[in-house]
Amino acid sequence: MKTVGWIGTGVMGAAMAGRLIDAGYSLRVFNRTRAKAEPLVARGAQWADSPAAATDGVDVAVSIVGYPQDVQETYLAAEGVLAAERPPRIVIDMTTSSPDLALTIAQRAAEQGIKSLDAPVSGGDVGARNGTLSIMVGGDEAALATLRPMLEHLGKKITLLGGPGAGQHTKMVNQILIATMMIGVCEGLIYAQRAGLDPMQVIEAVGSGAAGSWSINNLGPRIARRDFAPGFYVGHFIKDMGIALGEARRMSLSLPGLAMAEQLYQSVRAHGYGRSGTQALMLALESMSAIKPAGYLI
Repeated sequence: MKTVGWIGTGVMGAAMAGRLIDAGYSLRVFNRTRAKAEPLVARGAQWADSPAAATDGVDVAVSIVGYPQDVQETYLAAEGVLAAERPPRIVIDMTTSSPDLALTIAQRAAEQGIKSLDAPVSGGDVGARNGTLSIMVGGDEAALATLRPMLEHLGKKITLLGGPGAGQHTKMVNQILIATMMIGVCEGLIYAQRAGLDPMQVIEAVGSGAAGSWSINNLGPRIARRDFAPGFYVGHFIKDMGIALGEARRMSLSLPGLAMAEQLYQSVRAHGYGRSGTQALMLALESMSAIKPAGYLI
């Protein structure tokens, strides 16, 4: 499985595709904005004009795009992956998307004798660059075994959770955990700020204890530096929370923490920071306490 059709070269996708190029894989890439793919082309990837063209005749198609509608277009549109003249034997969507859409793609792929995996990831831009992502997989076990050597260049934890859609459901669990955790991270740092503490020292002190988490140890220092550049976009996180809330309603679940986090992030986006990183939640929570530090944005 050495030839890869890669669709999606955003913050995560570009870093992940770059790791496969470094590992010796031959990539053919497509992205709606070609300029974002040019650094990969400069490193040896071949440009394609559509998802179908990117995946015609390759061993495997990999996608990591923005929203469920982008996933649907990538696979099911007239120039989508499943419309390729010689489609790949396996397709793997690594976008955080709808479990129902993952099931639909798997069914449509199976009609053509193609194996499909839904495999969203967690670990942010840091994990994408370092190849330390957690990869949550739904779909065929044999297909995952075939792709595991490739995926090991991208992640340190690769877990098959069940059939089609199981990877997406597991990613919803991940996002629910992060949503409320980010509230705690920001509120803790607001408290430290008002108490006159050095936030970097506080992060070092609590980050290795019971309160330690990926969010405080990786995003906490960015907040302290007033660095709100995206490792993962606020807008994409709102999309994820919306999917999770929709699934929760379907399963008759009450998730008030998730609902509150989604509303706080809606405030961040309403103030114009939908393209900032998820650590920009700090801005909304600071505004609620009338805190305006140097470099204040809202």
